[in-house]
Amino acid sequence: MTRKYFTLPLITLILAACGGGGGNNKAEQLQKLKQEKATLDQKISALEKELKSGDSSVKMKTVTIAPIEKTTFEHYIDIQGHVDARENVNVSAQQPGIIKAILVREGQQVSKGQTLAQLDNNVLQASIAELQTRIDLAKTLYQKQENLWKQQIGSEVQFLNAKNQYESLLRNKKTMEEQAELSRIVSPISGTVDAVIAKLGDNAAPGSPAFRVVNSTNLRVVANIAESFGGRVKTGDEVIVSFPDINKEIRTRIGFASKVIDPLSRTINVEIPLKADRSIRPNMIALLRIVDYKANDAIVVPVSVVQYSMGKPYVLTVKGQGDKLQAVRKNIEIGRTYNDKAEVKSGLEAGERIITTGFQGLNNDDFVKL
Repeated sequence: MTRKYFTLPLITLILAACGGGGGNNKAEQLQKLKQEKATLDQKISALEKELKSGDSSVKMKTVTIAPIEKTTFEHYIDIQGHVDARENVNVSAQQPGIIKAILVREGQQVSKGQTLAQLDNNVLQASIAELQTRIDLAKTLYQKQENLWKQQIGSEVQFLNAKNQYESLLRNKKTMEEQAELSRIVSPISGTVDAVIAKLGDNAAPGSPAFRVVNSTNLRVVANIAESFGGRVKTGDEVIVSFPDINKEIRTRIGFASKVIDPLSRTINVEIPLKADRSIRPNMIALLRIVDYKANDAIVVPVSVVQYSMGKPYVLTVKGQGDKLQAVRKNIEIGRTYNDKAEVKSGLEAGERIITTGFQGLNNDDFVKL
């Protein structure tokens, strides 16, 4: 049932009853009537609110609320990088030669200095064998000459010549053995043979890759950051690295951030060292979220609940309990935002309840229900 209140006739009657008197009396009467009118307006407003809350015919909007809690807010710089092996080398021969033996296979673990392939060095080995025969003879002559010299037989020149001949042949042999070592293709690092490029009978040459060896226990993520972010990224910053292909995420720190901007790409280089992990492979895509701002004990709200009036942001919270909940408008100051989260600098306190859905069209003091 709709009730109507008419204040104007009441005021008219009062004015008619008080029609006489002087000017001062009229001013007092006017002031008295204004006070009475203000009192009536307050009573009318209170009754309307009581009717609105008690009348089952009044429709209250259904909303969803969430308690506000202090949490950690982080802002990130998003970039893409890739996994790189610090030790990822193409191995080639140190001297030209025909490959006569391949001693490893793909996927095999090798040690630093291990022979991967052998070049044909038969001629050199024959020369070494011949030289060894000459060394044996020179050694015998030297030993005999030395014994004679100790007995004061023969000349010192004969003794010195025999000694020099022997030692010279030894040095020649050492040089030839070192040359023979160059006919081996050896791994410069410990790791895994990732590719066997060489084939039996190939003519190996310096600079022409024959094998690829990768140390997968010494990996890093590398990325280039635009120079506009250069002042906000430094060595030691926290970073979250995601590998979408294997659904893996780690939180670590930047191991290196270059100080010099590349003049061509206008970027700086960053590197993030990785711990050994069999699931992470070189050239794998890595998504980086570098933490460039962090606030502890922050009030954070979804960006979607922030509304604007006259260019100023506000949110709607609720007050009351049970079936007597009212919307309360709260003007706020927004700090940084990231994706769907916004940091609230002022205007909200922990423990308040914010309306997360159903806030569209609500006004201050409107009654709501959950």
